Parts: sequence; C-alpha cells; structure tokens
Amino acid sequence: MGTKEDVRARLNIADVVGEHVRLSPAGKGRMKGLCPFHNEKSPSFQVDTEQGYFYCFGCKAGGDVFSFVQRTENLSFGDALRKLADRAGIQVEAKYGERSSRDLYDVNAFALAYFREHLPGPALDYLRRRGLTDATIDAFELGYAPDGWDGLLKHARVKGITEKQLLDAGLLTENPENGRVYDRFRGRVMFPIRDHLGRLVGFGGRVLDDSKPKYLNTPETEAFRKGELLYGLEKARTTLKDANAELIVVEGYMDVITMHQHGFTGAVASLGTALTAEHALLLERLGARHVTLLFDQDEAGLKATLSGLDQVVGSKFRVRATSVPSGKDPADALLAGDDQALRDALSGGLDEVHYRVQAAIEKHGTGTTEGKRRILMELLPRMQNLDPLDDIAEGVRTAACETLGIKPEALLEWIGSKAKRRQLTDTHLAGMSTGRGEEDREMALLRQLLVDPTLHAKLDGTMPWRNESVRKVMLALQGAHGSDDILDLFRGQPEEQLLIRLMFEGRDSGTISRQGTEQFDQKRGAYAATAVDDIQVSMSIDSMRAEVNLLKGQLGTVPPAEQLGMLKQIQELQRAIEAEKRGRRGIA
Repeated sequence: MGTKEDVRARLNIADVVGEHVRLSPAGKGRMKGLCPFHNEKSPSFQVDTEQGYFYCFGCKAGGDVFSFVQRTENLSFGDALRKLADRAGIQVEAKYGERSSRDLYDVNAFALAYFREHLPGPALDYLRRRGLTDATIDAFELGYAPDGWDGLLKHARVKGITEKQLLDAGLLTENPENGRVYDRFRGRVMFPIRDHLGRLVGFGGRVLDDSKPKYLNTPETEAFRKGELLYGLEKARTTLKDANAELIVVEGYMDVITMHQHGFTGAVASLGTALTAEHALLLERLGARHVTLLFDQDEAGLKATLSGLDQVVGSKFRVRATSVPSGKDPADALLAGDDQALRDALSGGLDEVHYRVQAAIEKHGTGTTEGKRRILMELLPRMQNLDPLDDIAEGVRTAACETLGIKPEALLEWIGSKAKRRQLTDTHLAGMSTGRGEEDREMALLRQLLVDPTLHAKLDGTMPWRNESVRKVMLALQGAHGSDDILDLFRGQPEEQLLIRLMFEGRDSGTISRQGTEQFDQKRGAYAATAVDDIQVSMSIDSMRAEVNLLKGQLGTVPPAEQLGMLKQIQELQRAIEAEKRGRRGIA
C-alpha cells in the first residue's frame, strides 16, 4: 500500500494544474497563469514545481496537488487522494470513514445490476413509448424495480449483502412500529444517479401508472445529497471543455435523457429541487461558463427559475432562463418531433437581468403606481449590491430605471437609504420619476373636475390612474355635487392639502380685475369641459404609446412565430394613436 507522499512524489503538480490552467514559464522552477478560482485579466497564479505547491497572489488560494484537485473538482481529501493515486498507479489504503462511502457505491452497483436484469417487460415498453432507443436506455443504465416487498432484499441475502448495508444505501425502508424492513423501490422504472465523477450514489424511481408519489429518490445518505447532485452531469460535463458550451438545467430525468438522445448533450436536472448554491459552486468549479434554466411556464416553473437565479448570485458563469413556447416539457416536445421549438427556446432565452425584470412586470404590471411599487420591492434584493463588479445588479437597476421611468440617481439613493425596507409612498415614487407627463396630466384633469365635478360624467371609466391620490379622489367625485363636498370627504386626510392646492390653481383668476371676474367664471366652465376632453385623449395616447414601446422591447425576445402577431398589435396601436390625434385636433 502506498501513502500520500508516494503519490505526491510520483506526480508533477504542473501536469495536474495544467489540465485546468494554461501555464507559462515564470523563472526557475516557477509557472504562472490565470487563477481558476477568481476572475482576473493578468496572471497572479503561480506554481512552484520544485516544492509542489501553488499560490495565487490575487485571491490568496494556495496548497499542494491534493488541495488543487479538491478545490477544482469539489472533492473531499480522501476522494482527491484516490483520484490522484489512480493516476499515479499507486494503491492507497482507505482511512476511517472513507470505506463507508465505498461500500455505498458497491451496494448501489449490486442494486443496479438487479434493476437492469428486471427491465424487460412493461418498463421497457414504457421507455420505448417515450421515444427512447435501446442505445439510449443502455447508455443511461435504466432498469426496473419489480413489484413485491422483498425482491431486492432476498437477492441481497443470497449475495451476502446485509440489511444494514441496504438500509445505509437507502435501498430498504424500515417500519418504525414493528421494525420490519422492505424494499424502498417497488414497481418503478429506475434511473441510476451518479455524481459528477461518475460514482453511483443513488437512484430515482418513477411509477408506470398514476400512483403517488410519482417520483421517489434515494433518501439522504453519506453518498447521496440531492442538493449537491445534478442528474446527467457526469455525461454533460464533457461538453464544458468547449468555451461556448451551454449547460441546460431542466426539471426531469426523462427530459435529460431525451435531450441527450436528440443531441442536446449539455442537459442536466436537479433532483426535485430548484438550483442550489451548492450546485452553483460545483458548476463554477467544473468550469461552466454558460447555464440556461429551462423550466415550465407555470407558476411553479417561474418560482423555480427565480429561485435558481437567486442561488447563482456571484457565480462566474452567465445565466439565461427560458421555457418551451408550446407549454410542453422538453421530453414531450421532442417526442412530438418539435425539435425546432426547443432550439428556438434555447436560442431566444432571456438573460438573468431581463428575466427578472420581465417576470416582475408580468406579475404586477406598470400601469399603476402600486404596480411600480411592487416591482421595485421585488427587484430590490437583486439591485442592492452596489459592488461595481456585480454587473447583474447594475443591469437590473438600469432595466428598472428604463422600464419604470426612474432617475438612476434617485434609485441609488433609495437603495442606499435606511428606509429601503419600507413601502414606497406615492410621493417618493413620483420624486424618483424621470418623466411626470402621465401623472401631471392626471393632476391637470383632476384640477378641471374640481372646477366642475359634473364633468366626471365625461370620463369613460377605463382610465388606469397611476397616482393613488388621484384614484381615491376620482372615486369620491362620482357622488359629489360640488368641490366643497369633495373637500369635506378628505378633511384631515393626506389628500386634503393636494385638493386645496388644486382648487386654488383651478380658480386663480390671476390679475383679472374685480369687474372682469364674473366674465372669467363663465369662460372657466367652458374651458374646463374642453380641457377634460383634451387631457383624456392625451392620456389615452400616452397609454397606447407605452404599450407600443413595451411590445417593441419584447419583440426580440420571442420566437419568430410570435413576432408577426406582435407586429400587427403594434400597427393597430399606432393607427389608434393617429386616430386619437385627429380626434383631438377636431376637439380643438
């Protein structure tokens, strides 16, 4: 048996590091390159080939060849030692605690052989109906756990495998009341789950009928930690050698298998969870540069996508999000022969910035002050990192400003203030706005209605008021007989001062002489009626223009099949805008 020193002596650290870092000479016994553990443009990472150590003068990472393999491949010391020992052709003795994991891999391998043996029959027919070829079924080592309570257990006893070993591997379940043990997986298609190194750590099982639960995984064991595992990663990681390769995270085992069969070899799946921080760390260490989250279009899929984006904050790789436009999952789309829909989805996905902003807009809408307030509050956690190197946070802030019409400096002031956890007031939002056109027109309209509340009847009732105070007063105007009635309703409330100011502005005759006041009052009523019509038309035009701009912004993010419909919507809106303009000239 060899030791770790024997392994260290047999290997050249530069050869091991050189598989991850492009090294160049940096003096006697020294090599240098770009650090694999942080982003940098000039090399600060060095390897001392004589001493057998590496060190980065930028991020301060350092260690020997075992430390390097542990960090780059997310391994324990024991696993790194065994990996390098295999490379050096040396057999090393397993230390205490390492043998248990090895036992789990061996027990799982025994179970896999049992499941594979029982695949022919209904399970194999099911897989073929799902469009899988025999070659794919073999490549992914699919099997079947037959019905019955103790088939695997009886087979294990014949082979000398104990109940404890099967329990430790999560292959048996124990009844806590009577202590009886029985097979955990029964009547299920079996998907062996391997870690990124290809070690068999557990299984997922799917029923052939409508029984519940539909899917069942190995429970947490020494080897199986679902928050750190991605199904299919041992196959997909080979694509990461290509700098332009894209890792595609989907929802199900069948999605992964079917996508690989159709050439989408970067597909992996999380095991019943959203992407986790552990997943992100692992992908980063494996050198992932581009990751796409391909989840369903329903609410659960949206939550999973946003949760996944939250977990990759600070990662070095770029993330996009998308879904199959037809609403099908990838496996069903490919089974139906719609490969192109999947390709369009992957090519037309949104980057993290635009996905976050668009999801918030679709959820809350930008047509009201309340909608804008909710959008900002939802985006706040991802906007508040002011680190200049966090370009995602900067991108979300920029997109929020452009979409909501907010001044960048005002947004930064709010983000940095102690009041950021409080709900934004209408006044605060109005102060952050770059263009007050819509709300100014609402105020102008309200001012004219306070001159003559009966003009409220001229409104069509469909106006989406952006200012909350205006909305409240407009509701009160419906049953009011005069401006004094309105003022009484809001006496002592925040709107009172606004109403008093608008009433003064609406009745201000300026420098008109006392003799001309009566004539002024007569003209004021006629002017108010005309102004209400004009302002309402202007607001309608503004609303349609906003919708046109929103559609234009989304045009490049949808599949070509949907673009034609959006272009027609834009043309119809533009015609309606021109019609409103002509009508306004007629009013004038």
